[in-house]
Amino acid sequence: MRMGGMPGSARLRDCEVLQKMTSKQAEEKRLYGAISAAPAVTLLPWGLLRRKKITCHPAFTDKLSRFWAVKSNIQVSGELTTSRGPGTSFDFVLSLVQQLFGESAFKEVRDLLLLNASEDHSIKEETNKVEWAVDHIPRVLIPVANGSEEIEVVTIVDILRRAKAYVTIASVEKSLHILASQGTKIIADMSIGMAAESTYDLIILPGEVAGFERLNKSKVLKKLLKDQESAGRIYGAICFSPALMQRNEEKKAMGQTSVINMLKSKMVDSARIVIDGRVITSGGVATVTDFALAIVSKLFGHARARSVAEGLVFEYSRS
Repeated sequence: MRMGGMPGSARLRDCEVLQKMTSKQAEEKRLYGAISAAPAVTLLPWGLLRRKKITCHPAFTDKLSRFWAVKSNIQVSGELTTSRGPGTSFDFVLSLVQQLFGESAFKEVRDLLLLNASEDHSIKEETNKVEWAVDHIPRVLIPVANGSEEIEVVTIVDILRRAKAYVTIASVEKSLHILASQGTKIIADMSIGMAAESTYDLIILPGEVAGFERLNKSKVLKKLLKDQESAGRIYGAICFSPALMQRNEEKKAMGQTSVINMLKSKMVDSARIVIDGRVITSGGVATVTDFALAIVSKLFGHARARSVAEGLVFEYSRS
C-alpha cells in the first residue's frame, strides 16, 4: 500500500525494492493501492495504472490520462484501489477492509470507529462565544501516553501544523517513545515535565481508554490543565479525555457515550463538536477532522480552515 503526500510519494517512487515488490503484487493479481499524490507520482511511472480507472489528489489529476481518471473519493479497479487524500482516508481503508475481510468486517470496523454515528448531528454547537485569535503564532500542547488514540493524535497535530500553529507533542511517560492504542509508535517532542516550563495558548487531550487512564495519572498534566483554566486560556479534549478536564458544571461538553456519567458538564448530543467559551470537546475518531478544523477556524479564521480542508480533500463546514 502506497501512502501519498509530497515529497514522500517521490521518495517512494525512487525506491527500487518497493517498485519490485509492488510490481510483483500487481503481476500476481494481489491487492495494491495508493492514496493522495501516490497514484500519479509513484504508481504511474512504475507502469501500474495501465487500463485502470484511478483517482488521486486534485493537485495531481493532470498527470493522469483523462480517459482513465475519475473524481470519486474512492476508486476500485480490479486489484487496484486509489483515493484522493487525507480527508478520504477512512473511505480508502474501509474499502480495503471490505475487500480483504468481507462485508461483516467492514461494518464492524465502521461501527467501532463510530463513522456512521454522527451523520444526523450538526457539525458544531457554540455557546458563550469568545475570540480565540492571538497576536502571535499559536502555541499548542498535545499530551500523549501509551494507549492514546493514534488517529486522534496524528490528525490533530497534522491539521494544526498545516494551519501554521506551533505544536508540541509531550509524553507523560518516562520515555518519549509512545506505543499508541493500535500499536503505532509515536515519538514525542519532549517530556511533559519539560513542556510544563512553557505556556500554551491551547492544550488538547487525545482519547482512548488506556491513554486517558495514563494521562489521568500525570500530576504535572493536571496542574497544567488547572493553570490553563485559571488563566482563562483555551483547552479541550476528545473521545474519553473530556473526563480528565476540570469538571465545571456550567460548561457544555461532548465526549464518548461511556464517559458521560464521569462528567459534571452539561452534555450535548446534538453536535459533533461543542465549543463553550474557551473549551472545546468532541466525540472521537469519527469527528477528529472536524474537531481539528474547528480549532483552526477559531484560532485563524474560516478562510484558513477552508484552505487546510481543501488540501486534505475534506468538505469543510463553518457551521
